[in-house]
Amino acid sequence: MGTTWLTAREQVAWRNFISTVPELTAAFEADLAPHGLTMGDYQVLVYLSEAEDNRLRMCDLADALKLSPSGLTRRLDGMVRQGWVGRAACPGDRRVMYASLTASGRKKIEAAAPDHVASVRRHFIKPLGADGVRSVAECFAAVRSQLDQPQPD
Repeated sequence: MGTTWLTAREQVAWRNFISTVPELTAAFEADLAPHGLTMGDYQVLVYLSEAEDNRLRMCDLADALKLSPSGLTRRLDGMVRQGWVGRAACPGDRRVMYASLTASGRKKIEAAAPDHVASVRRHFIKPLGADGVRSVAECFAAVRSQLDQPQPD
């Protein structure tokens, strides 16, 4: 079977996507930098702040962040040193480790969140407008649904 090449419109959509995402991410990173956070750090704080008891099993946090266990360990090391996140073994099963949001981590995300939301509005929401936001939400729901489907071997 031959390759079905992208149409001109598909090519424009694809190239706009892949060239914009790194710059958009860099803009978000720059707006978090005054808080001493990266997007990766912020994402960890968000997941922990939204979790029951502000803690998650390390394996669940790694899955949510799409990181390997060692990648998560490296991500958390600096956050633990800063006092934003704690790590503790599960009392009932020493093989299970938890990451938890500390009081300092709660203060950090509460201080950064308004600036992050303003950044998302400025760089993402405002340029799209209401119709664009609706379209992007629908488009990425479709992409997410496809990615969530079992892939053939």
